[in-house]
Amino acid sequence: MSFTSIKMGQFCRRALACGVVGAVMGLAALQPAKLAHAEGLDDPTLAPYLEAFKGKKVGYVPFSMSFDLAKGWLAGMQKQADELGYEIIVRDPNWNTDVGSQAMNQLINEKPDIIVYMNPDLQSYAKILKKAQAEGIHLVAVNLKSVFPTHYIGEDWQLNGKAEAEYIVSKCGAGTGRSGKVSIVQGILTSAASAYQLKGVMDVFAQHPEIQVVSNQSANWDAGKAHEITQTVLQQNPDLCGVIGFWDGMDIGAGAAVKEANLKDPVYVVTSGGGAKEAACDKLNDGTYAAYMNYDVRTMAHDINTVIKILLQSELPADMKTFSLPTTMQMLTKENLTPTSCWTMDDFK
Repeated sequence: MSFTSIKMGQFCRRALACGVVGAVMGLAALQPAKLAHAEGLDDPTLAPYLEAFKGKKVGYVPFSMSFDLAKGWLAGMQKQADELGYEIIVRDPNWNTDVGSQAMNQLINEKPDIIVYMNPDLQSYAKILKKAQAEGIHLVAVNLKSVFPTHYIGEDWQLNGKAEAEYIVSKCGAGTGRSGKVSIVQGILTSAASAYQLKGVMDVFAQHPEIQVVSNQSANWDAGKAHEITQTVLQQNPDLCGVIGFWDGMDIGAGAAVKEANLKDPVYVVTSGGGAKEAACDKLNDGTYAAYMNYDVRTMAHDINTVIKILLQSELPADMKTFSLPTTMQMLTKENLTPTSCWTMDDFK
């Protein structure tokens, strides 16, 4: 037998052995795949995810539980809390800032993991928020900011004011043949929704000297006060062209005053809100409002829930760098309404 024949035989035996080993290893590797195909596999991340929410608490302090924004946010939050097994603790100040301060302090003593809240104005809760953060509680402000920075979900009020003013300019400004007279109905003057929104409005009007602001008053978020202010302005200015309001729950009063005046020329009432059907779509359809800047409560509730899930799973410190999730605003008019433009409580079931 030649040397070459011997080497070839050894090579073939080695190749055969390697082939057998490779085949065995291949079969072994296929076993988990076959098992997974037959029985499925546990997701190793699922149990830790669900465990992260057990025993956790989220405090909720809106202005009041009497209006659509607060109800919609809570409905969205409660649905997720029920699904994941954490607790929502609701404290209702019922429009009273002092009661709200007491509620916030009581919540701090109960040591929730997160407090979701609305600032009544820029200053009132500032010291309480600092105290809560020092206690390790994450803070999420909804729709209204404080001078003490916390995480924020909600409308960009300065851009909202800009959009409202641009709409009024399109209806009352140069080339429209109208007087250019406009009334502004603010909420609480020290609220972020008023202070920032007014800046957006006035920045636009500064570029349109044909617009004349004949009234700029606070109705303190009260529909009756907004009605009274607008009624007086219309008596003094029957050629009024537009009303810019800062919240639908208040501006329904301004819209009613315009309707009651029964003027020959239209007065364009523009407002903003969370897009509840009764407060937005219905009022656009019946002519109470000409335009409505919608920061959809459904979207906001989703964002609130997302932030809650992230914070409850993390071990991030309460004094971490704050973040904002501005809500995308959509201008609604009677002409562009669709069946899904506005929400009802059924959307959260």
